[in-house]
Amino acid sequence: MKVFRYSRVLIAIIAIGLIAALAIDFARNGVEQQNTRVDLAIDYEGLQELAQREGLPEAEVLQAAKDAGITSLAVYETTFKKLNENGKTTAVSGARLLESYHDGTLADPAWRKLVEDGEIKGTEVYVTGHDKRTYREVKEDLYRRLGSDRVTVLSAGGEEVLAVKAHYESLMKMNLGMPTDEMQAVNDAGFYVLARPSNYEKCTPDDVKAVFSRLDGFQISEIVFSGNQVLGTPKALQTTIDEMKARGINLGLIEAVTQLQFYKQDGMTEVAKGLGYDKVARLYSIPKDEQPKLKIDTAVERWANTDMERNIRIDLLRIYDKPSPNMTLMETNMKYFRDTHEALLRHGFTVGPAATFSSFYPSKYLRAVLMLGVAAAGVLYLSLVIPRLNARPRYQYLIFAVLALLAAVPVLMGNGAKIRVLAAFASANVFPALAVIWQLDHIRARQRTGKSLLALVATGVTALFVTGALSYVGAAYLSGALADTEYLLEFNIFRGIKLTFLLPIVLVGIAFLQRFDIFDGRMDDTDGVIAQMKKILDMPVRIKTLLIGLVVLAAAVVFVARSGHTSGMPVSSLELRFRAALEQAFYARPRTKELLIGHPAFLLAWMAFWRKWPTMVLCALVLVATIGQGSMVETFAHMRTPVYMSFMRGIGGIVLGAGIGALCMVLIELWQCLLKKAAAAAKERK
Repeated sequence: MKVFRYSRVLIAIIAIGLIAALAIDFARNGVEQQNTRVDLAIDYEGLQELAQREGLPEAEVLQAAKDAGITSLAVYETTFKKLNENGKTTAVSGARLLESYHDGTLADPAWRKLVEDGEIKGTEVYVTGHDKRTYREVKEDLYRRLGSDRVTVLSAGGEEVLAVKAHYESLMKMNLGMPTDEMQAVNDAGFYVLARPSNYEKCTPDDVKAVFSRLDGFQISEIVFSGNQVLGTPKALQTTIDEMKARGINLGLIEAVTQLQFYKQDGMTEVAKGLGYDKVARLYSIPKDEQPKLKIDTAVERWANTDMERNIRIDLLRIYDKPSPNMTLMETNMKYFRDTHEALLRHGFTVGPAATFSSFYPSKYLRAVLMLGVAAAGVLYLSLVIPRLNARPRYQYLIFAVLALLAAVPVLMGNGAKIRVLAAFASANVFPALAVIWQLDHIRARQRTGKSLLALVATGVTALFVTGALSYVGAAYLSGALADTEYLLEFNIFRGIKLTFLLPIVLVGIAFLQRFDIFDGRMDDTDGVIAQMKKILDMPVRIKTLLIGLVVLAAAVVFVARSGHTSGMPVSSLELRFRAALEQAFYARPRTKELLIGHPAFLLAWMAFWRKWPTMVLCALVLVATIGQGSMVETFAHMRTPVYMSFMRGIGGIVLGAGIGALCMVLIELWQCLLKKAAAAAKERK
């Protein structure tokens, strides 16, 4: 039987690297534990709409929302559409004024005189103000956005009128600056202002300063820029950074609809970097077309999971526009706000202006030691699949020295961003493969004597937990290689996730073929990987074999498509309900590929070995079992998820998966007993 020796030197280096990785991971956990304050926000316009639809005073609705736990109201720039509705200013097209003049409905003599003097033109828009502060702000913003050549001051009976050269429908939708009256109303009601300014065309530093001057004197929780550009883009971004720093205002960035990174806004990365990533919070809002489909309890659960799993710290809620059964629209929305607030408190969050991560960039020396451990793991794997290398420790150390220099030196020089990604990729693939390979070598060294079912289950579950613990070494390495503020906020992401679902299976498959002859079950001098692969390729293909291959291929496609940050296939309603049940039962929902596929397959592979099933069956089960081990490590590649939650997700999966696997073992044993009894009965009848 081939014997593969495990280099104690390489294992010692891996152990030292693990200490460095754990030091980084514990520090990361401390940073994550301090970031627990969530800004529970809603659009100010949404509450105004709710008050109008219910026929209630605005102050009453605002007070109810505050009592329900809302902390900030999002205030957007005003528009003529809003101003025409609230009556603080009026914008009328020249064409309409001329029409009113000619049909005799324009009664004001001052306006009739403007028409008769030729001052009113059908292609212009005329603005009058009924609130001095609002009119002054609108006038200021019109000059900034359109220029003095497109805005002219007229007089109608002693009242100032602005003649604006603009397309009427477009002007009605144009942003006109942050409304101080709305921000004052929000603060007076006891809320923070979540400011949503937009950018100017050809934005100048003076434009940026004007926006921030309007924010002075108000309690601002965060700024979340509206539109596809950050204020100051492209040439005044430094002014935006300076103004935000001077006021100590944090930046909110909107999570993309794919729930991966951010909605793209020009200039956002420059502003975030200039402010410092410790001044950035992530914002999420349930899509407008999706919320009506969600019951209140489902939406509340969505918010709790979102904040726990994706480091979201600004929850921008929307109102429900239809009441729940036996409730008014007001009661429906207040229940939604209140239940969301209570759910966050139950999960350990507090509410208020969004918390941010403290600046977290681990020591380069710890990271360099970690790199040495990854290099050692890579060489250890090679020594366990290449017999000649396994027999020559000197060559192992030489390869390790080369890889260690390539990995550690860039990190020590203060660079190494790409090397860190490669180290994380290697950790996600090599360590779960090593864990499974060690288990294979462990059982190969033991005599396959008969075991009772109880002993088989007990030893199998123990082996699963030991293998999982070894896989978790890779998880510690992966997290330690990437952990910093930029990864926690998803400015950087790990992009090798899809490949990590398949590569550990390939790595284990190579090791299996070096240890087992899948054709006759020999565990001595097998023909090796290449010879067995040639034999497999030379096998005659039957129709049933082809069909089985197609089924396996389809399963692989589904497996990859359903995995990673974004799913390429829809999830059934039954699975969604199953996931919801798991979320209720566990601290973090275990992954189905672990508890339903990988871990049960591990126990069945254990049973296959001791019950001497065909080696091809054992091989298939071992490869499927590798899915569970790889998934446990790959979970940590989602760096936005707190490291403790990723750890607990894997623990929940291995515990429940062990139970499901044990049940499968019992059922198969019973089935085999029934088959034996049936065969014996048939033999007696003969």
